Amino acid sequence: MKNRKRALVLAGTAAALAATLIAAAPAPAAPAAATPAAQAAPKVAAVHGGGTIRYPYAPASHDIRFTVDAEAVPWSRPFPAQGGEQGMPVDARGKVTIYHAMPDENVTAVGEAEVDCLVTGGRTATITAVVTSSNVGWEGKRIGISVQDGERGGPDRLGFSWGIANVDVQPDGSVSEPRVGTCMAPAPFTEVTKGGFKVTPAPLPPRPSTPRPSTP
Repeated sequence: MKNRKRALVLAGTAAALAATLIAAAPAPAAPAAATPAAQAAPKVAAVHGGGTIRYPYAPASHDIRFTVDAEAVPWSRPFPAQGGEQGMPVDARGKVTIYHAMPDENVTAVGEAEVDCLVTGGRTATITAVVTSSNVGWEGKRIGISVQDGERGGPDRLGFSWGIANVDVQPDGSVSEPRVGTCMAPAPFTEVTKGGFKVTPAPLPPRPSTPRPSTP
């Protein structure tokens, strides 16, 4: 009986000591809020890759290839017009190259263009670029390229703004080729037979905040 009483006393003392320690212990710190640096960076639209296409209106002996390396840089190309002070949400940078070998004519056309616009929608992207060098006199011309990243085993696809599109027929029957606007291109109407493209889609970015005008 004496030992039992002693055990009860010790148990009570231990419980009291534990309660005292718990009461005296500092409350656990709340989890720290994520800092801006720790938050995920916003997704940036991009298209990368290269491929040979099958164009139904060129002889089978022709070799037509495109490469695209484009990345969105929203609001980076201001232009001198109302609303253009900050550029556009689809501003982009990068390079497009075109190679078209025509052995039946003993000619190979090549060109390189600087990307100025990129917009994505799912696995499809539209890019425009201004030709900086070529051997067919296209310097200064804006071209439009559309790319579809194939899915479920389907081929990638590509379209371009000449050949079957961008023709303006005048009332007198004459034909002209209008200048391509930024991010304007037809649907990706050709198949990529070799190589491929990777489209990284991203939503349109928010409009940047503008500084409030100072008051006198």
